[in-house]
Order: sequence, then C-alpha cells, then structure tokens
Amino acid sequence: MEIYNLANDIPVFEFQLKTFSSGISEAFDELIKKTGDIAGDRSCFGIIKPGNEGKMCYFVAAEEKEPREAEKFNYDTYTIESGEYLITRIHDWRTKTGSIKDVFHEIFQDGRVDKKMPCVEWYKNDNEMVCMVKTTLSKTNTGKQ
Repeated sequence: MEIYNLANDIPVFEFQLKTFSSGISEAFDELIKKTGDIAGDRSCFGIIKPGNEGKMCYFVAAEEKEPREAEKFNYDTYTIESGEYLITRIHDWRTKTGSIKDVFHEIFQDGRVDKKMPCVEWYKNDNEMVCMVKTTLSKTNTGKQ
C-alpha cells in the first residue's frame, strides 16, 4: 500500500449496475460500445459508493474528455476528487478480479482512510488497475470538507 496524491479532480460520466457484483464486465462492454473504443484515450473507473440500508452500489465510469459529454451519452456525472489516497496497484488485474474486494478490505484497515468516501478502481490499462480510497488527511491538505 502506498500514498498517492491525485493532483486534479477527474470529471467522469457513470452509470450504476443493478446488482453490485454481477455484470461488471458486461457494463464496461456497454460503456465502450456506446462511447466508442475508450481504451487508450481515457481512463475507466469502477466506483463503489455506499447506498441505502448499508448496501454498496457499483458504478461504471469513464473520464470525460469534453464538456457535456455525459449528457451526450445520457449518463450521470461524478467527480473523483483530488487529494491524498491510499492505493494498491494490481498488475495483471484481469486474472485477479476475485481478490479485489480483499485489497479494499486491507486498505480499509488503515486508520487514515476516510470511510465515508467511495472506493475507486482506476483501470489505467489492460494490465494495471489501482485500488484507491481517499484519506482523512485529504480534507486537511486540500481544504475540502
């Protein structure tokens, strides 16, 4: 685990999966089909947010490259906030999808994690994925509440 400083906010467009753990690959396929081949020219993300009654909600997201792009594709917008994150890099992530929940569980054991913030899977490329959770120190360092 390491500390990573995300220098700038990342605006994304997103949509929520109906069920958290099933259909993730198909959802990314849908995103790619609707927006064109997004691999290589924009980052993709999985964003896990707390939902009602303690359930977790999974959102498939892609970085916005131009204003109002979310509206063009009929998706919601979200901003991955700049600041300090605890991260774990996963190489060859496609063969390790079953263990990603364990990586986030380990990150959440660290007392610096802001447990109110979403977990973010940053799919940097076909080989590297970064599991990241914002720290409580981010609020102090960036002035965001």
